[in-house]
Formats: sequence, structure tokens, C-alpha cells
Amino acid sequence: MFFQTSSSNAQVIFPEPLSERIANYDIDVKLNAATKILDGKEILYWRNTSNDTIYDLQFHLYLNAFKNTESTFLQSGRIGTRGADLFGEGDDIWGWTEVTSMKMGNDIDLTPQIEFYQPDDDNDKDQTVIRVPLVDSLAIMPGDTIQLEIDFQAKLPQIMARTGFSRDYFFVAQWFPKIGVYEAPGQRYATEGQWNCHQFHGNTEFFADFGVYNVRMTVPENMIVGATGVLQEEKENADSTKTYYYRAEDVIDFAWTASPNFLEFTDEWEHVKVRLLIHPEHENMAPRYLESAIKTIEYFDKHVGKYPYPNLTIIDPPSFGAASGGMEYPTFITGISFSFLPEGVRSVEGVTAHEFAHQYFMQLIASNEFEEAWLDEGFTTYMENRALDATYGKKNAEIDFMGIQMGNRESRRAGYVGMENPKIAENFRPGWEFKHGGYGTITYNKTATWLSTLEGIVGLETMDQIMQTYFERWKFKHPCARDFIEIVNEVTGEDMQWFFDQVLYSAEICDYKIHRVYNGKVEKEAGIFGLGEERELIVEDEEEEDNSNEENKKYESKVIIHRIGEVKMPMEILVHFEDGEEVLEKWDGQARTYELKYERPEKIKWAQIDPEYKIYMDVNFNNNSYTTEPDAAPAYKYTSRFVFWVQQLMQTIASLV
Repeated sequence: MFFQTSSSNAQVIFPEPLSERIANYDIDVKLNAATKILDGKEILYWRNTSNDTIYDLQFHLYLNAFKNTESTFLQSGRIGTRGADLFGEGDDIWGWTEVTSMKMGNDIDLTPQIEFYQPDDDNDKDQTVIRVPLVDSLAIMPGDTIQLEIDFQAKLPQIMARTGFSRDYFFVAQWFPKIGVYEAPGQRYATEGQWNCHQFHGNTEFFADFGVYNVRMTVPENMIVGATGVLQEEKENADSTKTYYYRAEDVIDFAWTASPNFLEFTDEWEHVKVRLLIHPEHENMAPRYLESAIKTIEYFDKHVGKYPYPNLTIIDPPSFGAASGGMEYPTFITGISFSFLPEGVRSVEGVTAHEFAHQYFMQLIASNEFEEAWLDEGFTTYMENRALDATYGKKNAEIDFMGIQMGNRESRRAGYVGMENPKIAENFRPGWEFKHGGYGTITYNKTATWLSTLEGIVGLETMDQIMQTYFERWKFKHPCARDFIEIVNEVTGEDMQWFFDQVLYSAEICDYKIHRVYNGKVEKEAGIFGLGEERELIVEDEEEEDNSNEENKKYESKVIIHRIGEVKMPMEILVHFEDGEEVLEKWDGQARTYELKYERPEKIKWAQIDPEYKIYMDVNFNNNSYTTEPDAAPAYKYTSRFVFWVQQLMQTIASLV
């Protein structure tokens, strides 16, 4: 059965639940703006949907990642890439969460049973996961729903990596004790019933079950609040505070923000109300935020599936709170902007499109971001690329300024092929196992690039069918890699495992090169022919050759292709002859070398591998063509290193995550 929490004054958003609603929260929290402390009371309703009897509970306490320098998160060096310098003086810079009381059912006190737990590493100083053993009499039977009453206190850190405060701006994410996901045998990769409740690592995000959230946030009366879900009530209190009540249904998380300085702008697309909370210094960027959000919603509705929620809230952080920018939460995203940004530098549009795309892959499909980040970040980047290129142009969606143009898709590809070591790791590994770099580029850009390659192989129409089928079948269900591959095989009618073995499970690269185009004159026979008495000497008549009709000449022409990389992809080769005729050849791409051979009156003028750029993950487009007349080179060429530099500059500006 579905579970729905009850709360006074609640407006039901979905009369028919969209998910199983396994983890449901009623939370009351009060923000002390001076101390940056949250005092919270949480009632959790959690249902055991497995056939297992469960003898413990596990929870995330994410803010403990910012408690001290010894947490697994800070030991990973993650802060060096984004956020504040934690290593200063004073306790304001640190963050933490403490569970002060946990009771089950009829006041059964579980607080003494709470213990810190490190399921992923040997760091006994990490306190981002707690475990609560249950005695036999409290074991949770299959189908049972439990009620836990949890009192907690949380200190927000100086803003960094998704959460915290800066001056009078508060961005509150991963802030409450959050139950892990219990996976039954056969769910994703589980061979036996187990909690999936990872520590907070530098290169990982989150994984949670769907549920209903009723959250009341009490803040100073001058604060304007934005949050996940739909505003139900706004009440002024006698102590110069204000309480905002939000309700969200069929979501996996809840985040919120408070600031006295927000300006509000709104727009609407069909059933979706878009609300933008922006700081005054960025007010001129409001139309760009709203336009990009509306266009991206429309694109996803057409090419992936219906966005079911009635609203989307976009937060534009102040410059001093930029570390909270470029993040995604259910129905609630953050952007990044500047007081001045040329129209042709579309970082505002890019971040907005990217974070909205997460509403599908992070929120609605809700794959495991700890273990398979590529299923979220990579798919999000791929569809962001498509949406932006469709809206602003394939060659100028990211930059169209002062003569410099760059498309979104080509920018992401440049990030991947421009890596110093694109073979540093395969896509298919947990985020925390990227020990020596590569996480962002492999997870985001490489995935998007091989998805573009898949699109090139199967065609755009089939790719849309793949994405739509994947979305409809797996929304609200936590799929894994196997589930997506099965969809691809089903829609294409082919076994595409060969493709995923190379692009997902391997770190090898794809690189094909035209080694040479050769045109040689076809010579007449000369030499000794025959045996014994029939032996005959034939000598080429040079005078006859010189006087022969040019029209009778023939050329033996060759195109020689090398496969430099280990990845094998089907290839098309376009051969252009002097008379303008073109021949499109097909090759399975398997051999290390391959030769095309022609005998005809016209010479080959040029040849190009993959003329439509279907194999988008080829790491070097510059060696894909060869011409006998360099000034007339047909291939679309650019310098990969230069494009990579420009792309890195844009990503630094946008700080996308």
C-alpha cells in the first residue's frame, strides 16, 4: 500500500501517489541566524517494502562531513575545488549534526543504541553515517511501517559544497537525519538484503527513497524563503519570526534557502509555475534564467517525458554565496550569474538547463549517485547539451561572443578529449574510487560524449525512443546500468553489449586516422609472361603512352585507414573524387588497418572518416580527413587544445557540478 503523511492545512499535490512513498518526513525546524544553528524535530514514517526482517536502521548525517579536517569528505580534498577555506580560526566555519533523541513507536528510546558507522573506509573519525541496532522485539517485519521521533540540532558551516551560510544568506541542504535505502535481494546489485547508506565522500552525491515531506521552517521575520515543494502556509509569529510550511510529494530530498535580499520573478509553462529568487546585483539576469528554464522544460517534455510537478524554484545566490550555485534538489535548483555577463556567454543558461535536467535523472529516476554517478551527471549533461544546442544553435549554444563560437555538445566533448589522460578511469566505478582525478570529466563529459556516439549509431529518433522508454519505465524506481542497457537492446532490437563493454566498462579510447590517400597511374603490363616456348617479353611503349588519349588514363587510388585506439566502432568513410562524385563506404572498424581501393579515370581528391561525426567520442577529429590539396581540406577542423582551454574557462565561470 502507499503511505501518505497527514498534516493540517496540507494541500494534496498528487491524489494518486506517483511513487511507493517509503520514507516520509514531518519536520519542524527553527533557524537561529546569529548562531547558524538549526533546532529540529523530525517524525519519520518508514516502510519495510522487502521480504526481510530488518534488525538495524542506518541514517546519513551529511553535515558531519564539515565537522573537522578528519572527515572522509575533507580528507578527499574536495573543498579545494569548490567552496570556502575551512582551515581558518573560530567555530563558525565548521558544520555538524547531532541526534539528541530518537524514539520508536510508544516512546521506545533508541538514543543509547546510536553508533557511528563507516561502511566504505577505515576512517573511524568520519561521522556521516549512524547505525541503530534493534533488539529482536523491535525488528521490522516485512510490510511494517515504523514511526520514529527524532530531535536533532545542526550547525551550518560557512557555505561550501552545496550547503551553509554566508553573511545573511542561508542555503540549507543535507541538513536533517536522513534514512538510507534498504535494498532487497535483486534490487540493483544487491545479492542479499542490505542497507545502502554510504558515507559522504568528496566525489559523491546522494541516494534516497521517495516520500512525502511536510516541513515547517521558522526564520527571522525579514527572511524570504524558497524550498522544495509547494508553499502551504506563511505565518507570522509573536517573537519576530515567520514560519513557512512547504509540502512536497514523491521526492527524494528537501532543501531550502533564506535571505532578506531576494527579489522574486515568476513565469509559467503549461502546468509548471517557475519562481526565481535572485539577488539585486544580478536582477538584470532574471529574464535569461526564466527563458532558459522554460525552454528546457519544453524540450524535456517533448524528448524525454512529462515533468509531473506543478512548480520549479530557481535560486540565484549572491556572489559571496556562490559555492551554493549550480546544484539540484527536487523542484528546487540553484544557478550562477554575474552582475555583467554578455548575452553570447551563456553560462547562466547552461547552468539552468543542466540543473533542471537533474529533475529527471537525479530526482524522478533517482539512480544511485554514490555508486553510478554517470547515470545522473552524464545523462544530465547529454540532455543539457541537446536542449541548449536546439535552443541556441549547435555551433554557438555556449559561446557566441566577439567572433568566438562554441556549441554545448562540442564543449563537453572538448573537455573529455582534452584530458591529459583520458584513460585514467572507466565510467563504471563508485565516485569515491576516482583516487587520482578524472571524476568530473569522465562522469560528466565522457558519458555525454559516448551517449552522443550512441545517438550517432542508432539515430536521433531511436535515441529519443530509448530515453523516453527509460524514463517512463524507471521513474521512481532506482535503476542501474543493467536496466538502461536492457532498454537500449529492446528499443534497437540488437544486442548492444559490445558498445557498453567499450565505453562504460573500459577506459580505452576511440581514435581512427586516415593514414594516406594515394593516387597512382595504372601501368600497362610489362615483363616476361608465359612458360617455356610460350615465354614472351612485353615492353611498355613509351611513345604510345605519351601519345595516348588522356581520357583513356586510369588511376589506382587507395585510402588507408588506421585504428589507433582500442575502441572499435562502425565507421563510414566519405571518398571525394576530382569530378565531384562522392562514395560513402562502410567499415566495421575492427581491423588495425583498412584499405579502400579504386581503379577509375579520376583521382581521389580527399577522404574523410565519419563525415557526419556520428562517432563523437573519437578523441582526435584532426586526423579523420586527408586531402591531396591541403587548401581545399573538407573536414571540419579545430585545435582540440584551444577548444579545451575555452571550455575549461567556461566551466570555471559556471562552476558546474
